Amino acid sequence: MDPIYRALIVCTNHTDYPTKPHKTGLWLSEATHFYDELADRNLPYDIASPLGGPVPIDEKSMDRRDTVNEKWYSNPVFRDKLDNSIRLDDVEPANYQILYLTGGHGTMWDFPNNPRLLEITRDIYENGGMVAAVCHGVCGLLNVQLSDGSLLVNNRQITGFSNMEEKLVRLDEEVPFLLEDALRQKNALYSKSIIPFLPYIEVDERLVTGQNPLSARKVGRKVMEEMYEK
Repeated sequence: MDPIYRALIVCTNHTDYPTKPHKTGLWLSEATHFYDELADRNLPYDIASPLGGPVPIDEKSMDRRDTVNEKWYSNPVFRDKLDNSIRLDDVEPANYQILYLTGGHGTMWDFPNNPRLLEITRDIYENGGMVAAVCHGVCGLLNVQLSDGSLLVNNRQITGFSNMEEKLVRLDEEVPFLLEDALRQKNALYSKSIIPFLPYIEVDERLVTGQNPLSARKVGRKVMEEMYEK
């Protein structure tokens, strides 16, 4: 019998850009494509956010041609978890062996300095769990301090949304900082795919990160591989 692991998927609540009129939020496929890999094993999961309640979806990510988005966004259980996410303050880290930080530009505002998210990440990691993140969600790892005082990202192989990708989507002037630069400043061993917007992941022991939205499925697949096939 395979062990039963439980996953915690963390999403943003933040919707506003400083000057752009359109709204941000969760980039939907970063949740659905990752979960699609977990669903094959019927893994129990919860969706949480800093404030709890409804997770806002970045309108630009509602791609009707994406059959995986359609499948899970119209799935009553998944949708209910998105609409009624658990507040991070109410999360018990000991219940989870997998932590996954989804992206969407909103995370750049409400992930990096959220004290509860930093604690949950540290606890799940130090309890031997897998910590995964994709795209802008990787910003939630920047300030995670382990019990020995070291930073989780220090000297680790990591990827995340690149400066070039940020420029190409014309949001480099909107975000509070550039993720690639911030990771390098924290001494992460940052790498990215040569061509922007192609799937790319980095694995460093129990830390799995994906560069952009198209990397979410690969992150999910890698997490499953690491948990079940080692």
